[in-house]
Amino acid sequence: MADQPRIRLALVDDHRMLLGALTEWIRGAADDISMVAAVATWPELLTHPEFPVDVVLLDLDLKDNIPVALKISTLKTTGVKVVLMSTYSEPNVVREALAAGALGYLVKSEDASMIVEAIRAAYAGESFVSAELDLALNANDVGGSPKLSAQERRVMALYGGGEPVKAVAYQLGISEETAKSYLKRIREKYRVAGFDVGTKVALRKRAIQDGILLETGQPRDF
Repeated sequence: MADQPRIRLALVDDHRMLLGALTEWIRGAADDISMVAAVATWPELLTHPEFPVDVVLLDLDLKDNIPVALKISTLKTTGVKVVLMSTYSEPNVVREALAAGALGYLVKSEDASMIVEAIRAAYAGESFVSAELDLALNANDVGGSPKLSAQERRVMALYGGGEPVKAVAYQLGISEETAKSYLKRIREKYRVAGFDVGTKVALRKRAIQDGILLETGQPRDF
């Protein structure tokens, strides 16, 4: 990640223990992310000397009576990408937030490595929704292929094309554990949609059928 620009991140969460823990964890876990602000309220973010930043990790559950759609709109006008965090996963709330322009949505029980991936995805302009939330959002879509993020498609293409997990992680610039988390998410999404891709052979076959892999086994460009 050393050759990539550092992502300037701000964190807004009114649970100060979580604020401190997340700040320390992100600073130690991702050398391409620079935590430049960690505040407990919305006004503190807007008046912070480092604002505007590249990405804001925003707690949806701030008790300030300011509509989340207004917050997202305000950040968008300043060119800031938004990833929301919440303790719950009400599908209608998620849809509203994504419709308002949030690029990511995570439940706070998500693996810590996924928080970093969501920040990187938002910085790149890609959406990233927690696997748990994605399943809730698409609960009525059983029978069709699941919706995969761009990064999930890349992981599925490389792994289905024959690469071991370690090589997938190296090529995408992510950790091996994160690559495994993506594969777990992919398999769970397909399981809910009614497809078993529990083996590498089954996953490869499905990737070809869904246009993620060419018949030759070569990944498509994403």
